Amino acid sequence: MEACRMEGESKEKLASVSSLVTVFENSRTPGAASRVCKLEIEHHCPGGRAPPPAEPWKEPNLGETLQGSEPRMVSRRYLSSLKNKLSSGAWRKSCQPGTDPGLGTQEPEEKRIVQELLETEKAYVARLHLLDQVFFQELLREARASKAFPEDVVRLIFSNISSIYQFHAQFFLPELQRRLDDWTATPRIGDVIQKLAPFLKMYSEYVKNFERAAELLASWTDKSAPFQEVITRIQSSEASGSLTLQHHMLEPVQRIPRYELLLKEYVQKLPAQAPDRADAQKALDMIFLAAQHSNAAITEMERLQDLWDVYQRLGLEDDIVDPSNTLLREGPVLKISFRRSDPMERYLFLFNNMLLYCIPKVIQVGAQFQVRTRIDVAGMKVRELTDAEFPHSFLVSGKQRTLELQARSQEEMISWIQACQAAIDQIEKRNETFKAAVQGPEGDTQEQELQSEELGLRAPQWVRDKMVTMCMRCREPFNALMRRRHHCRACGYVVCAKCSDYRAELKYDGNRPNRVCFHCYTFLTGNVLREDKEDKKRGILEKGSTTGSEQSIMCGFLQLVGDKWGKSGPRGWCVIPRDDPLVLYVYAAPQDMRAHTSVPLLGYQVTAGTQADSRVFQLQQSGQLYTFKAETEELRDRWVKAMERAASGWSPRGPSDGDLSD
Repeated sequence: MEACRMEGESKEKLASVSSLVTVFENSRTPGAASRVCKLEIEHHCPGGRAPPPAEPWKEPNLGETLQGSEPRMVSRRYLSSLKNKLSSGAWRKSCQPGTDPGLGTQEPEEKRIVQELLETEKAYVARLHLLDQVFFQELLREARASKAFPEDVVRLIFSNISSIYQFHAQFFLPELQRRLDDWTATPRIGDVIQKLAPFLKMYSEYVKNFERAAELLASWTDKSAPFQEVITRIQSSEASGSLTLQHHMLEPVQRIPRYELLLKEYVQKLPAQAPDRADAQKALDMIFLAAQHSNAAITEMERLQDLWDVYQRLGLEDDIVDPSNTLLREGPVLKISFRRSDPMERYLFLFNNMLLYCIPKVIQVGAQFQVRTRIDVAGMKVRELTDAEFPHSFLVSGKQRTLELQARSQEEMISWIQACQAAIDQIEKRNETFKAAVQGPEGDTQEQELQSEELGLRAPQWVRDKMVTMCMRCREPFNALMRRRHHCRACGYVVCAKCSDYRAELKYDGNRPNRVCFHCYTFLTGNVLREDKEDKKRGILEKGSTTGSEQSIMCGFLQLVGDKWGKSGPRGWCVIPRDDPLVLYVYAAPQDMRAHTSVPLLGYQVTAGTQADSRVFQLQQSGQLYTFKAETEELRDRWVKAMERAASGWSPRGPSDGDLSD
């Protein structure tokens, strides 16, 4: 019965509340300490036999003072261990009966446990008296007298210890004492604990403040000599037992689990028909609830500490630091660039109200990351991207910016999407005004353009440079000298300088003027363009590949084999549109607005596979021969099936009829 023996030793050392208080008060007067020590010897050693020379409070292995050494800190690792014990029930393992030979065998087991509870409560109240009436009051008195350190610091260190001390000294301990004195007539304590247990929830505030109190204690011990002198003087007294202030401050953190330990043993020892059994069980449940409050306080304390660590890594920027935030997820990702071919290393911090897009610093002095963009979760959208070149990629679209990101694995991508969507859903529940802006990861998965009512209100998804070979407005081909690529800041299209020679104020960028294309300029400003700048009449090849891809029977990249294709390149984006199912359109890039070749498929003969390469297939009619090569044989078979149906004159009847696209 290890816990019981430990409490028994504590009982022998502490004796009673009055004796310990007397020891401390008299220790200030020369010669008083020896007189009290002599009384203690006579009390514990009948017959006048003196104990061994080493006094219990003076044993060197029991603790240490602050003289010549730093105060011993209670680590976060210890607090985490304590929280695990509270949640796992390690404190609630009952003692084995009949292993304490020091107690009388005539007393009922349940009364013996109540006596142990009372004695440990006396020792605990003595420790609370030392904290509140001695350490706390002495430091306050010194702060008022010397002005060497603020009174508020002292109050923060001791939190609500005065309330805890008054509750135990004036209510809990007297009630236990009266009940044990009247045990013959009223052999029960369940009703007493039921009445007082709800007040134990006040421990949550103390536990939550404990780590901050320990940091303040260490800091001001270093900074203030008067502060250190008061603590050292009290710690060196007999009443302190050669233990540091921090060790005494840890007592309230551990007290509630000990109540639960003793009360559980008490319930187990009660006879089945005992009148106190129902009340004792209910009291045990209430003590367990109070322990859970302490557990929640430790969890909250760890959350704040983790949050502070993150803020320090981010450089403690004023517009980011907020103790009410909750860190949901963090980790490295790759940023898909709209200009560069290789992704760039980036780092994300997802909070309950914002997503921070950061760049790791090369020289990590102070902050480890530089915040490049803050995206509000309110109004944010997230979805998976289907990009063969960048697998495991996903899109985060917010009011401030839209990002194309790549995770390291499929599982990591799904985890990021789920975490972002959970934050979005939580914001939606608290703010109904953003409900229309929140979408699931599977909804609207092929959306590439902003809705017209959102134009300028949120950052667009930029079309990557290599996805187009011509201006997405005037459809003129790009070149490195005369027609370079630009991005419209409103819709994200890749356009030429002539088509983007306009500026409009965008709300998502603080109403600052930005480069926009002429379509967005007209919509955002209401200004009518001159006739020479209006759209030309669309030609037969001017069918946008974006529209064809979203509403296609089959689409994808194919290798263009042979001299038939001329200067169009070794690879083309091929589309059989749903609204024109008998024609194959071949584009230089997936986002091009005009195809460089169109092939009417009606009447063509389709042949699959050759001896040289099984992935090759051909279209042949009246001397016309087009040769293609798919990436896999499975894709070749799907293309052959789609072209054979078009060659026979087949047309889809419904929105998803005959869909072979991936």
